[in-house]
Amino acid sequence: MSKYAPTPRYSLIALAVAAALLSACSVTPSYKVPETPQPAAFKETATDADKAAAGWTAAAPADMLERGPWWQLFGDQQLNQMTESIEVNNQNVAAAVAAYAQARALVAQQRATLFPSVDLNGSATRTGGGGDTKTGNQYRANIGASWEPDVWGKLRAGVGSANASLQVSAAELAAARLSAQGELATNYFSLRQADAEKALLDATVEGYERVLQITQNRFDAGIAAKSDLLQAQTQLASARIDQITLVRQRANLEHAIAVLLGKAASDFTLAPASWTVVVPDVPAGVPSTLLQRRPDIAAAERRVAAANEQIGIARSAYFPSLNLTGSFGYGAASTGGLFNASNNLWSLGLTAAQTLFDAGATKARVSGAEAARDQAIASYRQTVLAAFADVENQLAATRTLAQQQDLRKAASEAADQVEVQMLNRYRAGQVSYSDVVTAQNTALTARRALVQSQADRQTTAIALIQSLGGGWHAAGN
Repeated sequence: MSKYAPTPRYSLIALAVAAALLSACSVTPSYKVPETPQPAAFKETATDADKAAAGWTAAAPADMLERGPWWQLFGDQQLNQMTESIEVNNQNVAAAVAAYAQARALVAQQRATLFPSVDLNGSATRTGGGGDTKTGNQYRANIGASWEPDVWGKLRAGVGSANASLQVSAAELAAARLSAQGELATNYFSLRQADAEKALLDATVEGYERVLQITQNRFDAGIAAKSDLLQAQTQLASARIDQITLVRQRANLEHAIAVLLGKAASDFTLAPASWTVVVPDVPAGVPSTLLQRRPDIAAAERRVAAANEQIGIARSAYFPSLNLTGSFGYGAASTGGLFNASNNLWSLGLTAAQTLFDAGATKARVSGAEAARDQAIASYRQTVLAAFADVENQLAATRTLAQQQDLRKAASEAADQVEVQMLNRYRAGQVSYSDVVTAQNTALTARRALVQSQADRQTTAIALIQSLGGGWHAAGN
């Protein structure tokens, strides 16, 4: 043999170098974000002239933009303080944080597969037997390594899939925060609505009590019929029942807020307070780019990326898998001479495996991975379509509720005047008591409808903020 002929050791090193160079290959399809509808503007905003002047642009990924403390737009200090504690105390958010930490650990675990694993082993064995078998000791110490070259990109695809899953987890964490914040704000304003309705009913009950006293006096004087007195009593009792119902509804809302804040319902109390009826104005030109800030869209797109990587993992089964191993150590019959140079042992190895026949199992796995990617693409597109519809719904509701509030305010003021007039005419004996009851019921219904309209505008504003991914920033801010 020529002295220049390559030894097995150098041949193995050459194979390792070749495997490393081949690892630049990949059977994973190149990834491109799936196409989705790109409207230039939201239909349910202002006039066409406003849209043209607002500088609308095509939607682009921006889910990592800073959303800011959107709840401060409502100008309620109590809400601000509670919402800031969501990050620490809400258990759904805490679970999402833990899931994100787990996803990060999985990424680190997957990246570790790209590098060799090194083991240190030691053993001591004493052997013996009957007859002429001698009793003896055997000591070994060796360090070994193994490495699977990522020739076909399988391991890199695994890392890519884990990274995409990490980004899904990050988006789900943002969605959990936004959901908890939105639910807290909605429940809080519903509670303040209950406080406002309770105050309205308290005043109404006081008024009904005075009317009942007037009716009682008229009945005692023989001016009013017994039916008038019974109607007044019934109306007062009904209003008191509504008071009790509101107390129960408020208690349920208070308990729900406690759970969102991570507190026991028994240990949490929210005192009645005046209702700050602030409805933030949506900027005239809400750019459709903000739609890409929605966490659910970001998560859906990242699921497509993860599914795409799974195709590469499945395809790699068509090609042989390689594994390089090596070890170096010592073996001796006594510990004193264990590490002598004459007792060293080493080994190098290369293994390759290729499936020759699996009855189409690999092809089925690839087809399944491709179908899973197509399913993720369809889900992503459906999420985008639903998100656009969600924004349009909230914009339409914002506009119509503002119009309804003006009309309900006018209706309530008119009903109040009719109530006063009917009561005065009843005292003068010009109308029956049933007319007074009708006017009072109409006025109370109109007042409560106005309060409900104000609450609906606030909760719709919250829903709009959520549908836009957590808030908006005016141009130049």
